[in-house]
Amino acid sequence: MRVLVTGAAGQLGRDIVSALRPHQMVEVTAAGHASLTVEDRAAVDELFDSVRPDVVIHSAAFTDVDGCETDPQRANTVNAFGTGNVAGAADRAGAHLVYVSTDYVFDGRSSRPYRESDPTNPISVYGSSKLAGELLCPKSATIVRTSWLSGAHAANFVRTVLRLGERDGELRFVDDQRGSPTFTADLAPAVVALAMDRRAGCFHVTNRGEASRFELAKETLAIAGADPRRVHPIPTEELDPPRPATRPAYSVLDTSAFEDAGYPPLPPWRDGLARLVAQLHGET
Repeated sequence: MRVLVTGAAGQLGRDIVSALRPHQMVEVTAAGHASLTVEDRAAVDELFDSVRPDVVIHSAAFTDVDGCETDPQRANTVNAFGTGNVAGAADRAGAHLVYVSTDYVFDGRSSRPYRESDPTNPISVYGSSKLAGELLCPKSATIVRTSWLSGAHAANFVRTVLRLGERDGELRFVDDQRGSPTFTADLAPAVVALAMDRRAGCFHVTNRGEASRFELAKETLAIAGADPRRVHPIPTEELDPPRPATRPAYSVLDTSAFEDAGYPPLPPWRDGLARLVAQLHGET
């Protein structure tokens, strides 16, 4: 089986490539941004003609939420048009497509975890551009919605907390945004399992449990051996400077469909966080 991974140099893409390595009889082509610009249709078609993939895991995206808000043209060019290029090339190659999407396709007004069948209503350019990418995928594709990603290979919330924790003084994080912290080392094998099975449909896949940004920051410092009492809660409206993009207040995803399909649930988010913090400390 020939598997093409886009966004292979990103924090999720790198873990997806690692999760594919143990699979027998799988030939992996890892295409990072340096080797594949997904918004360049000719480049996408040329790579597909060369690789002739059986499965495509499309994790390439412009994921800077505030950057998307200030540069909507780039957001839509990469996340929508670029996904359309990959989806079209996969269709012509007869390859199964797996598209990684986001909890930000929802508006955050729910009082319970979002199911795959719930109406989408993104409130940011990032969410809108990722939803546009979903709509460009064929019905035979696998769509994996996930949330609040952190991993060992790129800038993310956990790395930011650890960096700020090395300084003196009070740390302030919002306590009115809730989601499911998810870790790429746990998510990647789940994405690969869906890809290997060519399981069509939309699936919500996150680590178990939920937290606010404030709670996640406190737990990160506690696991790292720092003083979590330095972290103080604030409402989103007190962020200084304010963020360009509006975040959903509540974007917890219901993962029942993934588990009902026979896949094991991801570990609790605190377990994933502990492993990531240990890994990051081991690199310093």
